[in-house]
Amino acid sequence: MAPWALLAPALAVIAVLLFYPLGRVVWLSFRHYDLRSLVSGESEFVGFDNFAALLGDSYLWTIVLPNTVVFAVAAVGGTVVFGTLVALLLQSLRPLWRTIVISCVMVAWAMPAVTGTYVWRWIFDVDRGIVRETLQAVGMLGPDGFNWFTERLTFYAIVVLNIVHHGFPFVAVTVLAGLLTVPRELHEAARIDGANGWQRFWNVSFPTLLPIFAVVTILSTIWDFKVFAQVYLMPGGAGTNEEIFNFGVWAYVESFTTGNYGTGAAIAVLLTLMLLAITVAYLKALFREDDPR
Repeated sequence: MAPWALLAPALAVIAVLLFYPLGRVVWLSFRHYDLRSLVSGESEFVGFDNFAALLGDSYLWTIVLPNTVVFAVAAVGGTVVFGTLVALLLQSLRPLWRTIVISCVMVAWAMPAVTGTYVWRWIFDVDRGIVRETLQAVGMLGPDGFNWFTERLTFYAIVVLNIVHHGFPFVAVTVLAGLLTVPRELHEAARIDGANGWQRFWNVSFPTLLPIFAVVTILSTIWDFKVFAQVYLMPGGAGTNEEIFNFGVWAYVESFTTGNYGTGAAIAVLLTLMLLAITVAYLKALFREDDPR
């Protein structure tokens, strides 16, 4: 009884800050709630009509879902792979240089998402961006330039670069902490047996780091599936280019631009259910014990 009494204040705070907003969103998703409802406080219960309308809309299946899933896969893969490579580099450095490099790397993680997004906007600016000027200098781009933000592929390529740049320090530091716990004797034994660097990592370090990779992959998946600022703040991401909407931006536009709060809440619930299913499936596949039957 005593442990629950000690946990009660923290659980109460979590219930207020987490479960109430979540319950409110679920409640809104089953109602027709618009600007008039916002003023009057009255709304109509419509059951699963909001979800049926979304699931029957081809825009969900042809634009929003592919944008969200393909982008998240590319961003998570790039973040985990690049972060792991940086962690391996940090492991090979002496303590002083490791501290210096980690301090520099953490600047990228400490940078606010809004600031980082505007930096990448400036890099790929249509008129004065570094990329345009560099490509024109080497003769790979004509005087008319190229708008990187109008096409889905190039737009999300820039967003992936932004996400990887912002997220890899977390993966690098987390994986580095795991690498430093692997006994050095195991690597020395593998080296004596003739294993190269990749073989030592895959057969010695990776099995030990499997729980760490599970954590960073799941967290990165959750973060990247619900990315909002890095898409919304890009040119066209605020609603002028519907070809590049993901779930987060679509929910925001439906709620606060068109005033369909019930539909926006339903989109948010669909995203939450999808993330929950992905997380559960990934954990089961990763930590499933061998069943002799």
